[in-house]
Amino acid sequence: MSAARRRAPARQLVGCAGWSIPSGHMHLFDEGDSHLARYATRFPVAEINSTFYRPHQARTFERWAASVPATFRFSVKLPQAITHDARLHGVGDALTVFLDSVAGLGTKLGGVLVQLPPSLVFDPRTASTFFGMVRRRTALPVACEPRHASWFEPAVDALWQRHAIARVAADPARLPAAAEPGGSSEHWRYWRWHGSPRVYYSQYDDAALESLAAAMRDRAGASPSSWCILDNTAGGHAMGDAARLQALLAGR
Repeated sequence: MSAARRRAPARQLVGCAGWSIPSGHMHLFDEGDSHLARYATRFPVAEINSTFYRPHQARTFERWAASVPATFRFSVKLPQAITHDARLHGVGDALTVFLDSVAGLGTKLGGVLVQLPPSLVFDPRTASTFFGMVRRRTALPVACEPRHASWFEPAVDALWQRHAIARVAADPARLPAAAEPGGSSEHWRYWRWHGSPRVYYSQYDDAALESLAAAMRDRAGASPSSWCILDNTAGGHAMGDAARLQALLAGR
């Protein structure tokens, strides 16, 4: 059976932050014309992190979209110029430019990821203005990864619900609530596992992935889909961990 057919159930989608395949994990994938094409023979989703650091031309997104099957979906990370430099203030034009460019992914654009800086304290007016603007400009699923404790107070949940924003479940978590998915489940649940104990480098053991698979199964009925993105790419472990998680979700 090809790798493309050995996927977890459609509601529980596993992928990686990026698609550069380490040589030691090439055996996990069928043949393809590029790393992305090979990656897409096994995984149904990928997170585009490079948009956080620099803009891409629309034709780049169009090329990526043409490299994957019709059912494949990308999430795109909002630029740091919006989240970290401007800290959500006065970013209407930048948001429009970003959304216009990622539209090159067409129907394969699965959603938008907003990662906030650890120092960004929740301010009701700023947050409501920003996420309201996001919602007026796109109907796509949106997930937010806040990293300051103030974003995990019960009062913030009304903001997530009002604008249909999912709150990311992250590992390692800066506080217990950050390990659990929150916010709106209207569109999706979104896990981002970055590697633990060493962020971006550490491989996950079987017990951690089994616990994650159980958590995703437990919440499968609460949302149309659940995504888990493995971001421990610096040590080359994301692909292997994602494949192991995928197998657990598929009951293998």
